[in-house]
Amino acid sequence: MAVSRRLVAVFAADVEGYSRLMGVDEVGTLKGLTERRAILDRIIREKRGRIANTAGDSVLAEFGSAVDAVQCAVEAQTALAEANASLTPDCRILFRIGIHIGDVMVRAGDLFGDGVNIAARLQSIAKPGGVCISGATYDQVRKVLPMTFLDLGVHQAKNIQEPVRAYQVAASIQEQAAPAHVAEAESPPALPDRPSIAVLPFQNMSGDPEQEYFADGMVEEIITALSRFKWLFVIARNSSFTFKGQAVDVKEVGRRLGVRYVLEGSVRKATGKVRITGQLIDATRGTHIWADRFERDLTDVFALQDEVTVAVVSAIQPKLLQTEIGLAARRRSENPTAYDFYLRAIQSYYSTTPQGLAEAIHLARRALELDPRFGFAAALAGACHMRNVLLGYSVNPRFDREEAIRLLRLALSIDDDDPDAVATAAMTSAYMVGDYESEIELADRAVALNPNSFAAWSCRGQVYRIAGLPEEAIRSFERAIRMSPVDPRLHLMFMGMGQALTELRRFDEAIAAAKKALRQNPSNPLAHRNLASAFAHLGRDAEAREAAARLLEVDPTFTISAFIARGGQSNSTVLIEGLRKAGLPE
Repeated sequence: MAVSRRLVAVFAADVEGYSRLMGVDEVGTLKGLTERRAILDRIIREKRGRIANTAGDSVLAEFGSAVDAVQCAVEAQTALAEANASLTPDCRILFRIGIHIGDVMVRAGDLFGDGVNIAARLQSIAKPGGVCISGATYDQVRKVLPMTFLDLGVHQAKNIQEPVRAYQVAASIQEQAAPAHVAEAESPPALPDRPSIAVLPFQNMSGDPEQEYFADGMVEEIITALSRFKWLFVIARNSSFTFKGQAVDVKEVGRRLGVRYVLEGSVRKATGKVRITGQLIDATRGTHIWADRFERDLTDVFALQDEVTVAVVSAIQPKLLQTEIGLAARRRSENPTAYDFYLRAIQSYYSTTPQGLAEAIHLARRALELDPRFGFAAALAGACHMRNVLLGYSVNPRFDREEAIRLLRLALSIDDDDPDAVATAAMTSAYMVGDYESEIELADRAVALNPNSFAAWSCRGQVYRIAGLPEEAIRSFERAIRMSPVDPRLHLMFMGMGQALTELRRFDEAIAAAKKALRQNPSNPLAHRNLASAFAHLGRDAEAREAAARLLEVDPTFTISAFIARGGQSNSTVLIEGLRKAGLPE
């Protein structure tokens, strides 16, 4: 059977919740699907497309042009929305459509290859009734089609080595009407059950129209960066920009958009420099949470946008998380949501005490009971079991080890696109499994999914350190510390950095890092180990013995052989050599 190759725009569509609809009304669903497939088939033909495969509820088509493919998808979703208008929401047949332009193999009229796999992955992350396109497609259509595109970040497609950037096409009837609906709604939307934020257009204080474009572009970049945090509900750009040029009351903005937090700011240009100010406000109370000012040379505008975006997002993300943890602690416990359980679990996890880890496991499991698809709750519970093993808290190390591995695999099976869940799973696996090649791949994918994630960079540092690559580990820890310089988890960064510096025989720097860790968490046994080893290597025997004694106070059962057996220490030869020199029990 002949096989040919060609470059085409691949159009993949399937029905959201098809099995559920069939279970409710098989005859009605088949009738409705047939009617909507006729609509879809007609528009594909009108836009010069060719249907290559129709399996069950899915459609695979090819187009000679990315513009034709995207126009077809948008027109099809508009027509399908009209066909659904008279039905109740639970009876509507909604297609998700993904489009990628790439190389495919053609055999007997059907399409195969990476281009098809990527289109199918994009279709799976599209909203029901929505269209998602790849970066390659976006490059072809962004200057041609009068549509709005929302950057969804990078995503991994199965069996595709390089991650794919995805864009949501905001051109369907529902999406075009959304901003006006938000602005005019008589009953404003309720607050989501997770942190929610709107980024308002920054005010141009320069009187220079060029700065207007710069400010708008920077706000779009901030919205895109924040949207990569899956625990955060971010209002889309089109809704936020309905307030452009208006004198707004932040409380009213929060009420109309249904968000707790609002980020606003201004841009002023003067003598070759640009000054950006920003402030994060709790719109429900009108209180300020964060404010800062950034001043930069106005040279490369796009590089400046990127730099300021990283600075702003890195500053407000930990502030948001800490504020939410505080709110969760004050809420009544009779009817907590899964997200509240998760927030409380994080707070307990930070303590790294036996009681804290036990409570974190309990709370994370409660979150999973309420929401079995809560991937990061599973990853967090797995990390707690891992720490029980590493810190010598476990009464049954085999059980904790098996639970850590089971939960990390569960987290990845639930959602392998959540950067924090992927990062935590990678770190847990590095300690408990030791398949360094796959764990490095996971850690790298986590930072690709969200380069602004403190958790992704910190876990990447641990993975690279455990794998015996201390230089790259230190770079990751430094990136995490720069992104969140007042984070309550910094002691873990300094601990990991200290161990990596010890392996590089940079003992003075290792001691400085360990002391920083102890200032934040005096009972951290990992930091005491680093101190004992580094002091011993430098011949500072009295200080080494003192650090060893402190280690045995916080971890009375510590032995070097047990430490090695806990896992993740195969590349810690210099550290272990120093522990022996410090006189710690074998």
